[in-house]
Amino acid sequence: MSTDTNTPTHEPAPAPDAASPQPVSRRRKAWRPEADAETAALLRRLAATCWLIGGRHDELIAAVRRNEHALRSAVARLGWVLIIERDLVRLRKSPPPRPQAWADQGPSPAVCSWFFLLLAAAESMPPRTAVGHLVTQAHAAAAEAGLPVHHDIAERRAIVAALRMLDDRGVVERLDGDLDRYLHDDQAPVLLAVHHTRLAYVIANPGTLDPATDPHAWLEQAQREPDAARRMRRALVDDTCVHTALLDEAEAQWLSQRVRGDDGGPLADAFGLVLERRAEGAAFVVPDEAFRHFSELGPMPFPASGTIAHAALLLLDHAALHGTAENAPGPGWRGLSEEAVVAALTAFGADNASGRGGWSAEHVQDPLLLAGKVRDLLTGTHLARLTPTTPQADGKTTSLWWFAPTTGRWAEEGTAQPKTARTRSRRGTPTPQRPPTPMQQGLFSTTETDKNPEEHPA
Repeated sequence: MSTDTNTPTHEPAPAPDAASPQPVSRRRKAWRPEADAETAALLRRLAATCWLIGGRHDELIAAVRRNEHALRSAVARLGWVLIIERDLVRLRKSPPPRPQAWADQGPSPAVCSWFFLLLAAAESMPPRTAVGHLVTQAHAAAAEAGLPVHHDIAERRAIVAALRMLDDRGVVERLDGDLDRYLHDDQAPVLLAVHHTRLAYVIANPGTLDPATDPHAWLEQAQREPDAARRMRRALVDDTCVHTALLDEAEAQWLSQRVRGDDGGPLADAFGLVLERRAEGAAFVVPDEAFRHFSELGPMPFPASGTIAHAALLLLDHAALHGTAENAPGPGWRGLSEEAVVAALTAFGADNASGRGGWSAEHVQDPLLLAGKVRDLLTGTHLARLTPTTPQADGKTTSLWWFAPTTGRWAEEGTAQPKTARTRSRRGTPTPQRPPTPMQQGLFSTTETDKNPEEHPA
């Protein structure tokens, strides 16, 4: 945030002399983070919830209006656009730091297709319409685009899921009726409100190119932020952490030179976060006092209860003990073949199949299903990445699982018991409750310290 700072004269000035030049007050630009707790809380909330709708979030919208200047200044450094209207606040973000991982956690392709088909249909609908009329127009839009229409139960489920996404954003809101009734009735008595002025805000990153004339260039622009500094800022604010080994040259230079100085550190302060920097990478950490429920921090808390999270925790411990460091992406990474992952999860399932707190039978009986869900959790929280292996004699290609240095936060020899900490995808992680000790314990393991001599402590 830029403020004008005047440099005053500390001594009384003598009487002006026409023959001598008059002193000029010097002005300099300095970006100062907003220290107000309300502004920081709003920034964190908007980073996780990009739509605030009148009638649902009236108090938050009023708070955004009170802090509009500070909020706009902070999000501008990320390349984001904040839209504030009477009954709407919309934060439009730049492309995500890991598009594929984020897409894997999103809705299915069918739901996404119907989401945009319903949007196209809503543009020509009146402010109040029945769900059957809107879907009929969406079918017409699909035919115009050359997309197949099946009219089966799978398609109806995708349409209902897309309608719920539109309702969550306040673009096409349900006024009356139950959307689930459309699964079995084309003319279900469901009344919808179409907010035409909000349709233009659905695309978070429209880009500057015309998708009709150059779709490939437009898609590339929409998928990746071209500016390395803004990519790094968003990754630190909106993802769990940044791994040094996975950065390109420009990103690594920013992390080395600017993460603690004039760029990264002040941005963390503006969001009320704490910068943690290690040789393996960096993270913006959410202080314990900044939230009340883990659901406030993002969609993927870890560690957590349930079969998937427990299996992932045991797998981290197993990788720390038995993983390979050969050809690793960087120091501290450990690798397991997909066969070894499935074998380990099979053994863990046998040990946890019965008794109080036992794993679900579905996952115990299908280790491949369990492995897929564990993969989604670990890649979504940026704790693991998968790379293809060399094709085998039969032409099949499997994946090699690489577990990041951050997994050392929980992996303890022979126990796999979680430390008192939580992390979550897409905006940093709460700091752990830790006993007094001279060794800093944070998101990354403590096996390596920061080796960049040019950096000063945060």
